[in-house]
Amino acid sequence: MVALVKRFSSLTYGNAILLLGLTTLFWAGNTIAGRLAVGEVSPMVVVFLRWLIVASILVPTLWPRIRSEWPTMRPYFPRMVLMAAFGFVAFNTLFYIAASKTTAVNLGIIQGSMPILVLVGSVIAFSTKVRVLQVLGIFLTLAGVVLISAQGNTDILLNMAVNPGDGIMLIACVLYSGYTLALQNRPQVSGLTFFAVLAGISVVASLPGLAYEMSMGDAQWPTTKGWLVVLYISIFPSCLSQIFFMRGVELIGPARAGVFINLVPIFSAVLAVTILSEAFEWYHGLALVLVLGGIWLSERKAAS
Repeated sequence: MVALVKRFSSLTYGNAILLLGLTTLFWAGNTIAGRLAVGEVSPMVVVFLRWLIVASILVPTLWPRIRSEWPTMRPYFPRMVLMAAFGFVAFNTLFYIAASKTTAVNLGIIQGSMPILVLVGSVIAFSTKVRVLQVLGIFLTLAGVVLISAQGNTDILLNMAVNPGDGIMLIACVLYSGYTLALQNRPQVSGLTFFAVLAGISVVASLPGLAYEMSMGDAQWPTTKGWLVVLYISIFPSCLSQIFFMRGVELIGPARAGVFINLVPIFSAVLAVTILSEAFEWYHGLALVLVLGGIWLSERKAAS
């Protein structure tokens, strides 16, 4: 039995498709968790507890590796603080605020625009050259995001009365895209050690927002349902997804692994309809096609 379990674990951890599929499923589940958290736990409490739990698991476990690799990370520490503050704390804070103002379907589809935002940021920050197909992909994806924000209503678009939740989610995606770009110049240490240190920094970085929420009387500590949501967010989207994604990248490379992110809006839509009974309107379908089509075009290799 022990040998069978070990063999199963070995086969599972060596299967990139399974690992990356679970990663995107867990990330999509975060959109559902964000909606379920409304009324059960406040946004900054979620963010604080999320990173406290993750850091409590990873930092003690990886402490010997953190100590040995700290000399390499020390010169990058100010940058790591900014990455944690914007990529983890600010992104998640805006994400959970947006979840109280829009649907999980919208959250997932807008989140699916991040590969394009990263491409745009790469052009601005690193003068990356883009092809015509990539430009077309950018416009298609942006059209999908605009369609979602306008809820398929041209009057809303013309009057610029965009759903606040969708706008907040788009800002959150811009912040996380900046974090993704910053990863290109991260210290050359193991990914898991780097993530553990960022999680520890995020606990401290989330304290000012938590203090502000408490001072305004808006802090809500988790109900029983709220604790289940927080534990799901901490264990699956935060911890396991990061480990699975890093292993998937190790097995098949970042380019092929990155394509799996396109599954997030699809999984989000399916989960939102089945679990939350959210309506899937025609404009959701069209926006999904535009976003995924835009990403597909942008990732096509130049013709030889």
